[in-house]
Amino acid sequence: MKAVVVSDYGPPERYVVADLPAPRPGPGQLQVRVAAAAINPGDVVIPSGRFRDVTPLSFPHVPGNDFAGTVTEVGPGVFGYAAGDEVFGYAAPRALRAMLGPRPSMSTGSLAEYTVVEADTPFVTHRPAGVTVEQAAALATTGLTVRALLAIADVRPGERVLVVGATGGVGTTLIPLLAAAQATVVATATGQDADVVRGLGAAEVIGYGDYPSGVDAAFNLTLPSDQLTGVAKAVRAGGRLLTITYPVPQQDWIGRDDVDLRFVLDMEGAFGGMREVAELAAAGRLRATISRRYTLDEGAQACLDFERRHTTGKLVVVI
Repeated sequence: MKAVVVSDYGPPERYVVADLPAPRPGPGQLQVRVAAAAINPGDVVIPSGRFRDVTPLSFPHVPGNDFAGTVTEVGPGVFGYAAGDEVFGYAAPRALRAMLGPRPSMSTGSLAEYTVVEADTPFVTHRPAGVTVEQAAALATTGLTVRALLAIADVRPGERVLVVGATGGVGTTLIPLLAAAQATVVATATGQDADVVRGLGAAEVIGYGDYPSGVDAAFNLTLPSDQLTGVAKAVRAGGRLLTITYPVPQQDWIGRDDVDLRFVLDMEGAFGGMREVAELAAAGRLRATISRRYTLDEGAQACLDFERRHTTGKLVVVI
């Protein structure tokens, strides 16, 4: 099969598209012919070697967590799936097993013609007919993250909220839901993306670092979580600051003890899994912004563009 291949630790400039044997499913697993896969930070961060002491990789490594495709083979002991089923979901590299929950969603990498994923996990489900393969792939990690953020933030009508990193995959999916919850959304964006985030529901667009004061909640979707003092100053006393980035933040890092600081990473599906994402997407309440599409032959370039270029919304590889 054809796949994006990483041969050793290093930057995405070293990724290539090459042939590998197609993975076969074992007990409790599904083989999926991938139709679309979305790019995420882990696709470049983990192979960089930055966390090799915690998550050592074996090579060749195929990146890619998010996927949508067709089941082509089921392993022994699998129930609820059959060859021909349309599925989508999130599945992390097996090197991350120690960080995952009790029902881990792991795969052989989705930037490939075929991937093998675990069947018994809340992070893989059937794709609704009304949700395209591109939308399904783009909403896998993004949809899970947005659901968890909203559940923890508990945004109320009339609240003023700040979204830092509004133009990314999570931000462009989160803003419409915040607006639908009748919050006033203040979003960071470059001038070229201002119209995009306004169109998604932002009431005000500001430059990075030009934070307002007195917001009820702030969502950090891009800054390292040890660099949030400026964002924290924008939050009113008793307000909430939610972040999805590493390192896991500590209260004293933000210089305030009157702000509810939360690190949001739902590795166990506590706030709902892919089935709930599918239901929201099918109802039209959850939608990803896809800015660029690539072929599998361009898959290595997609990873490079994600790392080196400004991107709006999601990058999707169509296979």
